[in-house]
Amino acid sequence: MNTDITRYGTGPRMSEGVAYNGILWVAGQVGNPGDSVADQTRTCLAEVDRILAAAGTDKTRILSTQIWLADMADFAEMNSVWDGWVPQGHTPARATGEAKLATPAYRVEVIVTAALR
Repeated sequence: MNTDITRYGTGPRMSEGVAYNGILWVAGQVGNPGDSVADQTRTCLAEVDRILAAAGTDKTRILSTQIWLADMADFAEMNSVWDGWVPQGHTPARATGEAKLATPAYRVEVIVTAALR
């Protein structure tokens, strides 16, 4: 068992991702303030792809996803992007809920847990 902890994109407040024992936890990713929900979702998912790649894995290895929306009325718009991004046959366990995000300009936040290769 590998008990080393590897951190990706470490900053003063948080790391973008933390790997331990074959699992990668990706911190919540948000889009550009002021963008549409669809555009914010695209940005979130691109950032998830980037962090997964930095850790040597990819979206086919995602185990679970949490998606937070500032307004559940945006569920269909977010899903229109999600459905084109998530690989069929590799869909993770997923929960979607409504929450106040860090600022009102953020309308979607995506958090994933993935297996490493």
